[in-house]
Amino acid sequence: ILPLVSFLIGVSSQGEFLVEISGTTVTITCPLEDDSIQWTSSRNGEVTEERKFIFRDHDSSPANLSCSLGKTKRELYLNARVCATCEELDALTVAGIITADLLITLGLLILVYYFSRGRKGRASSAGDSRPRGQKMQRPPPVPNPDYEPIRKGQRELYAGLAPR
Repeated sequence: ILPLVSFLIGVSSQGEFLVEISGTTVTITCPLEDDSIQWTSSRNGEVTEERKFIFRDHDSSPANLSCSLGKTKRELYLNARVCATCEELDALTVAGIITADLLITLGLLILVYYFSRGRKGRASSAGDSRPRGQKMQRPPPVPNPDYEPIRKGQRELYAGLAPR
């Protein structure tokens, strides 16, 4: 099962917040570069290495965060959906799954083409009880009495239809 992850990254003049999600743990790194950064949060979390703020057992509820250094303050609205039972997949594994799926689909297409190619001229004998031979021609349909045929010498109603 792939994790459902959606988050917003706040952009500041000194860079972007770095948001890392692993299981139910969310780690946010402040774009300000100093050791005396102050964090404020609308939820509980712990600060490690001064630049990182960690939510352990995050419950996928939105949170407002800010990191400040003196008078410089950067704010972030975090809306991250986490999953406790999800498995993490690296890019190489996902690329391998997609490639294998495409190769299997291509192989099936080639097999269907190969086996259906030899059956083009064959007609199925099930359900066809008519004897083979020349097709019988049908007589022309009976003319409809509501329509009058065009006569060569007629110059009134159908005069505009004559060839020029």
